[in-house]
Amino acid sequence: MKDTLRLRKNADFKKIYAKGNSVANRQLVVFYMKNNQVDNRIGFIASKKVGNSVKRNRARRLMKEAFRIYDQQIEKGYDLIFIARVNINDASYQEVEKSISHILKKSKILK
Repeated sequence: MKDTLRLRKNADFKKIYAKGNSVANRQLVVFYMKNNQVDNRIGFIASKKVGNSVKRNRARRLMKEAFRIYDQQIEKGYDLIFIARVNINDASYQEVEKSISHILKKSKILK
């Protein structure tokens, strides 16, 4: 994933939280909003509620890898923030991939 496609600024995150829509399931929450650009921008978050740094990094790695499969199938022009929930600690890669698929279909941004 290119660095230019990553959400990094706190102001961007706050704007998406305030004005965007959200969809959730047991393992993930996604906030999404149109960004009127050519590309999608993505952010992955795992808070301290998820666990120590090892668990948080594993959760982010799982989300990034599962998202990579669906990256080309998503409509262009969205800002997306994926947030890990505590239940992601017990999930396998296949379950996280299924969760990402479910959440993207539910948000209707999957082509």
